[in-house]
Amino acid sequence: MLRSLRAEVADALERALSARNLPTDDLGIERPPADVDAVLASSVAFRLAGEVGAAPPEVAADLAGEIDPADYDYLGGVTAQGPYVNFLPSDRYFTETVAEAGQTGYGRLPDRDTSVVVEHTSANPTGPVHVGRARNPIVGDAVARVLDFAGYDVETHYYVNDAGRQVATFTWAYETFDESELPDPERDRVEYDLVRYYRKGNEFLEEGPEAEVEAAEAEIQSIMQGLEAGDEATYERVSEVVDQVLSGMVECLARLPAEFDEFVKETRFMRDGSTDDVVARLKELDEAVYEDEAWQLDLSEAGIEKKLVFLRSDDTTLYATRDLAHHEWKFDNFDRAVTVLGEDHGLQADQVRTTLDLLGHDTEQLDQVLYSYVNLPEGKMSTREGTGIDLDDLLDEAIARAREEVKDRLDDRLRGDDLDEEDVERIAHQVGTGAVRYDIVSKQPTKAITFEWDRALDFEAQSAPYVQYVHARACGILDEAEIEGLEPAETVDAEALSEPAARELVRTIARFPAVVEEAADELEPHRVATYTREFAEAFNAFYRECQVLGADDEEIARARLALVAAARETVSNALGLLGVDAPDSM
Repeated sequence: MLRSLRAEVADALERALSARNLPTDDLGIERPPADVDAVLASSVAFRLAGEVGAAPPEVAADLAGEIDPADYDYLGGVTAQGPYVNFLPSDRYFTETVAEAGQTGYGRLPDRDTSVVVEHTSANPTGPVHVGRARNPIVGDAVARVLDFAGYDVETHYYVNDAGRQVATFTWAYETFDESELPDPERDRVEYDLVRYYRKGNEFLEEGPEAEVEAAEAEIQSIMQGLEAGDEATYERVSEVVDQVLSGMVECLARLPAEFDEFVKETRFMRDGSTDDVVARLKELDEAVYEDEAWQLDLSEAGIEKKLVFLRSDDTTLYATRDLAHHEWKFDNFDRAVTVLGEDHGLQADQVRTTLDLLGHDTEQLDQVLYSYVNLPEGKMSTREGTGIDLDDLLDEAIARAREEVKDRLDDRLRGDDLDEEDVERIAHQVGTGAVRYDIVSKQPTKAITFEWDRALDFEAQSAPYVQYVHARACGILDEAEIEGLEPAETVDAEALSEPAARELVRTIARFPAVVEEAADELEPHRVATYTREFAEAFNAFYRECQVLGADDEEIARARLALVAAARETVSNALGLLGVDAPDSM
């Protein structure tokens, strides 16, 4: 409804301005402060004061007097307050919001007929997923969910680095060392088993006998050369390691959950000739230079001082070269490409975008979401072998802490509640995993995160459990109403929701589709998280101030029950966009 009201407000302002021969290019429509009894406001009077030759409050009052709300469906009133023109909703705005929000899928926007590929995570298949990198799948998955809900045709891709030195080293180590030479795996899953070979190999390359290290380096180089040449046997050797490790990483990521439509391997673009084609075209660019025994691009005219190396002297390509071929493939197959990258890939992102420009591509198709890494209170988590914290460990700890919290609340507050052990375990998983996801996705991606347990699992603060509890409470009210034989009103009379807390909740519900649109347009899923916190506050105020079950007037009770049903659907969909479960009970 807010999107419809915004369209009406824009039309009303344009007509009022046109009637006075004033420009309509910047209407200044925004959300008013919380203490203003309006849904939308316009600051256009500030812009026009000089042109009109009158003070902003006088201009605002004049514009407000020009607008007749009777001309519109959802605009119920217009007032001037100082330099602002404020817009109030009509009764129809309230009744249709409750009706629309009570339908499954509320907030989903119309089909945009635009395909988008979202590439995220893409961690090297060299071992378990590390906590420091956990922001990538969480942010990436939320971006994909928001874009899908906003009407885009979305595919999620994991770009598999199966051609670099790390993978070649892993393959050599896997084929060289024996199980008996390795420590016990940290967890019973394939990537934990195989990472021992990778760590052993790196240790050997650093500390082994010189002659044996030289032989190992020659074999690693041979593997890289074989991949470059498209040798099928070499590809199969590498794939045996990569595919096993990747299967374990995917199992870990599914716990978040973060799932993928396609796993796109780097070697795909080496094997089909795409990388060779890119190299040939890069060499023809004026920016191409051969120095320090490598082909490079001088991108200094674009403000990038570090040259992009795209071909070594031994004719092997680099990750960036293959990534350029990968992006050209994306442009051929999708209308837009979104890539989620860690902050340490900022230079690479700039180099790739600039090079694609030089190759003649419209890089307006490309969006890059950069994020900072996740820290624990003890300090920045290292990615060096054996010293980091795995995502599995974080999720296990989150579930364990959530389990204890749920049990404590059962003992302290619910006493006679009929939740059994299976319910407790279900809630522990929903709350624990949800707490991790929510705490990470709720921050602006570029801001560093220090993950703190007490904040993430606080049922009383602005956390995942705080919002999840709203959904559980709404479910409880609706279940109890069904037992009592009370059904939500099919058509709500706006007068039955006249209390300020009820009206504020309706206004908040009405904002949800607009929040989805803004989050999709800006690729910022944290906007949805911010909305859920505001939503929870509005619902809790309604719950405190407006009795639903046992209300004196049945019409009012049924109207409030319809509002609860609308609230349940809204918060469920909002949490779903963040990848957070909405428990029916807590």
